[in-house]
Parts: sequence; C-alpha cells; structure tokens
Amino acid sequence: MFVVKRSRENPILTPTGEHYWEARATFNMSPVRVGKNILGLYRAISHKDKLMVPEDISTIGVTKSTDGKHFGERRRLVEPEEDWEKFGCEDPRVTYFEGRYYIFYTALSTYPFSADGIRTAVAITDDFKRVEERHLVTPFNSKAMALFPERVGGKVTAILSAHTDTPPAKIAIAQADKVEDFWDKDFWDNWHHGIDEHKLELSRGEHDHVEVGAAPIHTERGWLLIYSYIKDYFPSSGRGPKFGIEAVLLDLDDPRKIIGRTKGPILTPEEPYELLGHVPNIVFPSGAIVVDEDLLIYYGATDTTACLARVNLDDLVSSIYHDTEQEHRFERVSTEPAMTPLGENEWESKAVFNPAAIDIEGRVYILYRALSEDNTSTIGCAVSKDGVNIDERVKSPIYLPREEFEKKKIENANSGCEDPRLTKIGERIYMCYTAFDGIGPARVAISSISEADFLARKWDWSRPKLITPRDVDDKDTCLFPEKFEGKYFILHRIGTDICGDYLDSIDFDEEMVDKCIRVFGPRRDMWDAHKVGIAGPPIKTSKGWVLLYHGISEDSHTYRVGAVLLDLKDPTRVRARSTTPILEPELEWEKEGLVSNVVFPCGAVVRDGAVYLYYGGADKVIGIAKMKLDNILNPLLNGAKI
Repeated sequence: MFVVKRSRENPILTPTGEHYWEARATFNMSPVRVGKNILGLYRAISHKDKLMVPEDISTIGVTKSTDGKHFGERRRLVEPEEDWEKFGCEDPRVTYFEGRYYIFYTALSTYPFSADGIRTAVAITDDFKRVEERHLVTPFNSKAMALFPERVGGKVTAILSAHTDTPPAKIAIAQADKVEDFWDKDFWDNWHHGIDEHKLELSRGEHDHVEVGAAPIHTERGWLLIYSYIKDYFPSSGRGPKFGIEAVLLDLDDPRKIIGRTKGPILTPEEPYELLGHVPNIVFPSGAIVVDEDLLIYYGATDTTACLARVNLDDLVSSIYHDTEQEHRFERVSTEPAMTPLGENEWESKAVFNPAAIDIEGRVYILYRALSEDNTSTIGCAVSKDGVNIDERVKSPIYLPREEFEKKKIENANSGCEDPRLTKIGERIYMCYTAFDGIGPARVAISSISEADFLARKWDWSRPKLITPRDVDDKDTCLFPEKFEGKYFILHRIGTDICGDYLDSIDFDEEMVDKCIRVFGPRRDMWDAHKVGIAGPPIKTSKGWVLLYHGISEDSHTYRVGAVLLDLKDPTRVRARSTTPILEPELEWEKEGLVSNVVFPCGAVVRDGAVYLYYGGADKVIGIAKMKLDNILNPLLNGAKI
C-alpha cells in the first residue's frame, strides 16, 4: 500500500513573460543532483512569432533548487544548432554517469512534424555552464531515452521509447560497451534488427500507448521506472485517450525482466492545472529523484506547467515487489467463503453478503444481509470467537422489514433491510442500513438496541427511522462512535461521493441528515473512478481515523477496497488516501455470483494489531480478510506528511 500525493506548491514551474523562449509553456522536468542543489531541466516553448516557421519552438531550460520543489533562476541550456534539431529540442532526461551529465532529448528535424523527423539526441555537459558535445542518437523514430546511472552487468545501459509516432510503440532496453556506441548508427542498425528481444511488455491493450517517463532509479529490490501509460491513445479505439502515470520494477541484473508493476495508474489528471491548458487532461512523467525517504516524481501538466508528486519510496517498491506485496494488501484467511447461503433456511437461501461486524466481550458478531428467493433482504447474525471461524449461526433473522418504507411493493423485486453498519455509543448499538421497498430510491434507516439485549439475544430493536432525504439516492451510512466539539458526525453517500453531516443528537425523532459535506469522491480514470462508499465505521488511532471504503471502476464496474486517513479532530479532512486498492476480486466466488467482480465490506474489527475485514463476495457469499493495522496506517501517515 502506498500514497502518491501532489505537492501543495503545484505547479512548481510556470511560463513567464520575462523570457520569450519560455513564455508559452514550461513542463516535463527532469531533475539531477549537482552538489547540494537539484537542477531541473525542462522543455520550454517560446511565445508565438508570426515570422517563424513554426511560430513557436521548444528549447531546453535549466533551473535550480535546494529542496526539489522551489526553483529559482532559469536560463536556456539547449537550443537548436544542428539540422537534425532545427525545429525544436524537447523533453530532456538527464543522468549523471561516470563523471559527466548526459541529457537525452527529442530532436525535431522536419516541419510539418513527421515520424521520420522525430528522433533522440544527446547533449553532454560537465558542469551545466555549457554543452560540450551533442549528437544525434537514433536513426529511427524514437523519444524519451534515458541513461541508467550506472553500468548493468558491465554494460552502459539505456531505456528508450521506440516508434512512438509509428505505433505500436515499444519501451526497450539498449546496452553497449561504451557510451559513445549510443550515437553510432551501426550499433542501432544491429540493435533494431532484434528490437523485440529488448522490449518490455507493458501494454495491456492494443489501443494503449506507453512511453518512458523518468530515468530509472536504483533500489535494493530492482530498477524503479516511472513511465507514462496512455489508455485508448489511438483513434481506432473509438474513445479518447486517458493519460496516467505508472511504475514498474525491473531486475537489477537484467532490466528486461519485469519483477512487478502497478496494476493501473498511480496518478491521473484531476486538478485544474492538469485538466486545462494547451493540451487538456494530461499528466506526463518526465523525471524522478530520491530525497530522504521520498521519491519525488516530476510531471508535465497539460503540456503547460511542471508539477511534482511524492510517494514514500519503500512503500511504493514494497507494494509492487512480488515477494512482499501481500504485506501491503489484505490477505484472505481462506480461499473458501466463510459463509454461504443455506438452502434449508428460506430467508437466506439465495445469498448472504455485505456483513457488519462488532467485537463484544471476546466475540465477533457478524450481522449480514440475507436474501431469500423472492429477493427480500433481512439481517442475520453469526458469531466467531477468533474472528475467523464461524462458531454459531443464528437460525432466524435478527432484524426484519417492519415499516412501509422497507416492505415489498412489487412481487419478487428487491426490498427489505440491506447492508448494515454498526456503531456502539455508550450502552447502545446503532445500526444504519439501507431501507428499500422495491420502488425507491433507497434511503438510510437507523435502529438501535441495548448492548445487554443484544448479548442476551433479545432482539428488541428500536423502531427504525428514515434519516436521509426523500427522493435522494443515499446509502452507505455510519455514525462515528464519539462527538466532535459537542456534535455527532455521520458519514453517508449521495450519488458518487462520500459525504458527512454534523448532528446535535442521535434522537432521530428530531434529527435528519440534511447536509452533504463532501469528504471525498471518485478519482478520474483510476480504480475508484465511478463511485465510492464507506466500508464500515472508521477505526480510531492516535494519528487519525482509518476509514476503509469501496471504490467502483468506470470500465468494468469492479468493486475494490481502499483506505483513507481522516483527521482525528476534523473527520471531513482527508489527510491521505491509498493510491491503489488493498483488496480486489481475485477468487472465483468474488468474481462470479449475483453481481460479478465485487468485494463489499460493511464492517471490520481490530484484534492483536490486525484488522479483520468482513465482506460480501459477488453479492452471494461472505469472505474474511486480515491485514496488520500498521501496514494500513503507516503508508497513510507517510502520505500525510507530504
């Protein structure tokens, strides 16, 4: 598990009218350490000049920082001099290698721009005061080349994007005996003949596009490459391109071998500066550097500005390294469901799923949604001493539809009491659930029971009250177990977003949820892009509230689970949010059921430092997974520091 977080200083570099050569855009920055400073090389686009062809031109600027996020003086370093770059120098990637700085960049030799005129070049400097050498590198269409900072197996090693403008593009590894081989045409002719032997298999679809982002970073577990993944890049997909940033870990001795990778984007366009600019809806990685415990990822936004995001390096690498991945995700306690429907009990013969959980006097009580053959939902109860094995399953529902707002109005239609969440406040247990009469829209109801009656199996629940507005799709609700400045706080979901509301009391004869204070919502083009909702009540720690939530993808409508850290004193403030899911459908009973590809938790308990998560699998069965609380909390805290 890891958290990628944008810098509060974004954009860190913007165009300036003080210099005509960078008046239109400053983006795609590549950083390098020089003494105590970090220099950032970036692509600059000039102000339009009606007398020029083209009217604006790209050159490479350099700027200086002491911390990697605040940059000062700026000057131009590389501008067109040779015929093979006369129409622009773009997108530098800089590496310090064996005493010199190598700046690989895209050189444009034709206008109008065409694939044959888009190639890779290199500028070499000893001190950034001047460029000592420059060479055309590839004799074929290519971009985004970067040198590894050290030899691999005795070889000088580079990574590049070949045929970016004559697809399919390939990210490939090139190795040579000496660095000068990289601007030797004979070397490339021989290399290109066997290009498929050198490529990395990173594309997941025929319409997708990949491109090298930052120069590789050496870690103990492998070479970390931050790269660009553009879904549906080609017009033949029939859809618009979706830009994202991803990461892959390559073998230290043979970087053509992939050890692990993120399963989807770790950053997509969301902020205004990433959505609106010269080319909208773009985040494009161009550089990375390690500062203390963090990896700083530099990226261009809308081909206009340079931006920065950070992630704890160990969290990121550990999460994608195959041997330790499970430490950063929920682990199922069994490959089989913990509970399945019982044909002999009509009320739970079709499905049992979406369980709440509460730990009282050494036992975990699992309150689950049970579905009958006529699609009526009731609430059942199971008990576990160790939180894993089911010791008892109550034979009758402990909660039934009682009010008109939850009684069936259409024969065989879904109706009843769905998806409970439990919170203990004082000596009472409060249950929020979705009440549905088959007509809808569904609303949230609340009922409560004394702890004594609950333990005595005297199911004397209070009369339920509807607490969410009429004619509003509002679900996924829970109460916090304590007050904030004298007020209770309730989480709920309206439409696609998780919201909150402050309440003076929990006497729902007088109270009603009437505000949607947005806490967080879907993230564009990520695993939770379509909709989010809470899992169960948040877990209190000394550092903040850990809230698990479900997110639904836009393409396949797959339900996955993530985590956020809410501020200890202000539950509307999200301090950090997991970038990737920590539980997703993998087993057959999570992928196939009444609704495919669903893991849907409604409750969790903490025992001996571990979170036991209770979830519905494919709206049919119940699963249990566990994860150390610290393995959830610590990455969130690392993200919160950024």
